[in-house]
Amino acid sequence: MILLQASAGNGAGSMWIWMILLIVLMWLLMIRPQQKKAKEEAKFREGLKKGDRVVFSGGIYGKVHSVEEHTIDVEVANGVILTVEKSMIQPIAEQKEEKK
Repeated sequence: MILLQASAGNGAGSMWIWMILLIVLMWLLMIRPQQKKAKEEAKFREGLKKGDRVVFSGGIYGKVHSVEEHTIDVEVANGVILTVEKSMIQPIAEQKEEKK
């Protein structure tokens, strides 16, 4: 009878250890990479300057015409300038590969 009670106590402690390990594993595999990617994108957006080539999240390519605090003017064709939110701008895939 005493052995059964002792093993039941170890099972509860073991369960907590596994739960904590599972949470840490989820953080390492899912949350941390997302945070790292978000920081890299924020750094990219803060470093934008006139003449940089960018792509909108919708797939439209253009060249930065001017940069404001929250918006960017992007020239998508000769004389066609669009004002977009900074969060909608992404680096072009070729530029990402060159930096690596």
